[in-house]
Order: sequence, then C-alpha cells, then structure tokens
Amino acid sequence: MLTFALRRLLQALPVVFLSTVAVFGLLKLLPGDPAVMLAGPQAPPEVIDLVRHQMGLDQPLHVQYLIWLNDLVHGDLGKSAMNGRPIFPMLQARVPATLELIALAMLLAVLIAISTGVIAALNYRRRIDVLISSYNSLMMSIPNFWLGIMAILIFAVALGWLPPGSRVADGHQIQASIKSLILPVLALGLSASADTSRFVKATMLEVLFDDYVRTAWAKGLRPRAVIVAHALRNALLPIITVLGLRFTGLIGGAVVVESVFSWPGLGGLMLDAITSRDYAIVQACLLFLVLVNVFVNLITDLSYGWLDPRIRLARA
Repeated sequence: MLTFALRRLLQALPVVFLSTVAVFGLLKLLPGDPAVMLAGPQAPPEVIDLVRHQMGLDQPLHVQYLIWLNDLVHGDLGKSAMNGRPIFPMLQARVPATLELIALAMLLAVLIAISTGVIAALNYRRRIDVLISSYNSLMMSIPNFWLGIMAILIFAVALGWLPPGSRVADGHQIQASIKSLILPVLALGLSASADTSRFVKATMLEVLFDDYVRTAWAKGLRPRAVIVAHALRNALLPIITVLGLRFTGLIGGAVVVESVFSWPGLGGLMLDAITSRDYAIVQACLLFLVLVNVFVNLITDLSYGWLDPRIRLARA
C-alpha cells in the first residue's frame, strides 16, 4: 500500500506543476494592469513604471512565472493590488471557514446519499423508492443559492429558529456556532446529495443481483452483513469516484452559498477581488482551490487501493 501511495503522490506532482502554469497564465490573459491599480489611475507614468518594476511586471513572462513560483514555494503569495496587504494572511483567515463549510456539507451529502440510495435499491419500485426518487428529482432541480434564500426566509425570518447568515467561530459559543452552520451546510449539502443518491441506488441495484450476494443470502447471513459487507463494499468504488467529483462541485457551489449567507470564506474574498480586479487575490484563491481538488483526487485514488487490493497489486 505504501508503494502504491508513493506512486500516486509522484504522479500528482506534474499535475500540481501544470496547475500552477495554468493559473498563472490564465490571470495574465485578463485585462488590466496591476501596477496601475496599485499606483492609482491618476499616477504619473514614471510612478507606474516604478511600481511595475517593483512588482517584476517588466520582466519576460517566463521570468515572472519563475519568480512567482519561487515566492510561492516560500509561502509568499504576493500583495493585493488594491491595498498592498500580503495575500497569505488574508487566505489564512478565510480558508478555515470555507473548508469547514465544504467538509460538513460533504459529510451531510454522503450520509444522505448512501442511506437513501441503499434504501431505494432495497425497496425498488415500492412506495419509499418513489418518494426518495421524487425528493432527489426535486433537489436536483433547485439551485443551491435559491435553496439557501428559501431557508433564510423560512427558518430565519419567518420562524426565527436560526440566524440568517454570518459565521460564529467562538469556542465559548458552541451552540451559536452550530446554529450558524446549519443553513449554509443544508443549502450546499442537500443539492449535492440528490444526484449522488440516484447513483448509489443504480450501483446497488447492479450489485444486489450478483452471484456472490445471492450466495450470501442463501448461506443465511444477517441482512446487515449481506448489505454492508458484501453489496455496499463492492459498490463503493464507483461511488467514491462520484463523491470525488461532487466534492469538486461543492468547491464551486460554496462560492455562491457563501455570498448568500455572508459566510467569511474564500467565496466572498474571490467575488470582492473579481469586482475590484485584484487579480493577485483571484490567482491565489484559484491556486488554493486547484490544489484542494488535486488533493481530493489523490485521496480518491488511494481509496481505490485500500478498498480493492487488486488495484494496488496490479500497479506494484
């Protein structure tokens, strides 16, 4: 397993390198001059040239990339073009809120998707299957930002049960912290659980009619052992693939949901930076999200080898 993990880690390194090239090149194609934004549009040309020289923007493109990559390795993400503040502390303050939201939404989506998918497969074409399928179709048709707005109107404005937004990150106010998480996690997690639940159902239906599952039933094993240890375990490989893709989708959905709930994460930071054309912040946020995506794909590949020894032995 260690050899398999090291091989997958080495294979991920070129992806990380190409991701840095793509993020750096993409931001260079966007209109606007960071030196003009930092110096001010009314600044004289010699001041703008001086700022451009200090930022290294007068260097060839490949030299700019190498300088940026060297700074990146040393933990320097540059400075904001609007206020001149270092970007790394800004991300450091925002990343925990985004990761907390995405992780809890993913956990909720997994719990709902696997439980409803398995129940629907075991009760195929029965009333509960129809109810679950109808619920999934409804959730798939509702955008997560609209779901968030409706949740605020119902549970925050009309009923007053939960706060309408913002994040409470205080260890002395645990109840308030939990309440502030409920609505954004539901808005993000319910949408992701719907199509995943349908995929779990389809995968379980394929597995439940295989010979080894029939043999397990014939041997008189307990239903939980047959469903969990035999059917669900062998259906997990394609399910994990879909969950990895859903996590990537949650990263994009979090940007919108954070705006709806005034959540102090990367989403609000990115939107503010895009509005003000502060491309250095956008570049740093995109790079972080890409690295998270690469890390999730790596964990997904390692899960394959852990669940199915044939995969890691075939590549040993």
